[in-house]
Amino acid sequence: MTLGASLRFDHAFLSVEQEQRIHCMLELTAPPIPDDHNRLPLHLALVIDRSGSMSGEPLETAKRAAAYLVHRLRSDDQLSIVAYDDEVTLVHGLASVGVDQQLIEASIGGIHSGGSTNLSGGWLKGVEQLGTVAGGQGPKKVLLLSDGHANVGIDDAGELAKLARGAADDGVGTTTIGFGDGFDEDLMTGMANEGGGSAYFAPGVDDVPGIFAQEFDDLVALVAQNLSVEIRPDPDTVPMVSVLNEFPVVSVPGGIQMQVGDAYGEERRRIVFSLDIPRLATLGPATVAEVIVRYVSIGEEVASHELRVPVTVNLVSADDPAASEIDTEVTEEVVILASARAQEEARERAQHGDFDGASELLRKAAEDLRAIAPGSSRAKELLEQADQTEFHSRAMDEGTFGMHEMKAMRYETNVKRRGRRKGIE
Repeated sequence: MTLGASLRFDHAFLSVEQEQRIHCMLELTAPPIPDDHNRLPLHLALVIDRSGSMSGEPLETAKRAAAYLVHRLRSDDQLSIVAYDDEVTLVHGLASVGVDQQLIEASIGGIHSGGSTNLSGGWLKGVEQLGTVAGGQGPKKVLLLSDGHANVGIDDAGELAKLARGAADDGVGTTTIGFGDGFDEDLMTGMANEGGGSAYFAPGVDDVPGIFAQEFDDLVALVAQNLSVEIRPDPDTVPMVSVLNEFPVVSVPGGIQMQVGDAYGEERRRIVFSLDIPRLATLGPATVAEVIVRYVSIGEEVASHELRVPVTVNLVSADDPAASEIDTEVTEEVVILASARAQEEARERAQHGDFDGASELLRKAAEDLRAIAPGSSRAKELLEQADQTEFHSRAMDEGTFGMHEMKAMRYETNVKRRGRRKGIE
């Protein structure tokens, strides 16, 4: 099974002899979900925060959601359970669900709340468990749930994200679930983004079961892992490339590489980047960059793939009407990503007490979203995003913007800037 890849520009035709900035939208389309009988077994480590703040209903809800996951797994899927407070406990070692289902459920039921939050220790124990599974035997992922700040062990967000990136490079992904209003959203989204997984926000106990259901649905729909996108601009003509999405980016010879993470059946990923095109003197097509897509397919065959897509612009005379034509779907995506970036800047301003400046940024972002909605096939989505953005702006004006809203905004922007859209439209 192979991913589809197409490239579109906000301006498909450029005027000759003019410096211009163009936005390029790479759209990756995943193949259909494989038959359940043909998928490789899952290997999961469920890492549950049992610190004192999880006592009572939060921990009981997490345990019920874990038991739900056990019942949805196939008999040959493997699961490990880790619990942590200031200490880390291997509640149940990695084993096939069909062999140890009753024992796994009993182990989950025996988890009780304790002390501080050794998040790093719990996560590392989950990674250790999955490290025993050889590559090519199926997806490996740590599901990390926490309601608090890491205050024992490694507590630096950047260092934990770096460790998650290293685990992902070794084939172990990380998905995080932030619970309530007391956890560190930057740490949790950073680990998930660098770890090639998903980041979820569960404001209350009622949100946890649905998150577990969503993550399970994603896991069984996994068709590709280690998806990366490399952009190599022509060194003789294009001096700059800028990515609007939020993916881990590293420099590589001749360009940059983004770590996109996993791909799921029939979903689309949109990645938008800009290129500064210098004055080009010759009419006709000109290749100004190359995009290289790499991934490992998951299914009956586990294999590495590489796609190369040339970035070719068409140069026309300045008075040619084609030079003024725009692709509205690309410009819509640019506005959505720009609004997400504005939300993130507003959140940072709010953290430093500049609520007036933050509110103004959000109002402008909402206006931009509403401006492109008329006539768009995504009008409802754009207007909903505008309403959501304006809601945060009003909360800042009224002095009601608190920790809950701060976390909600972080996760909203993370979803937008990851460029994931379910289903082929």
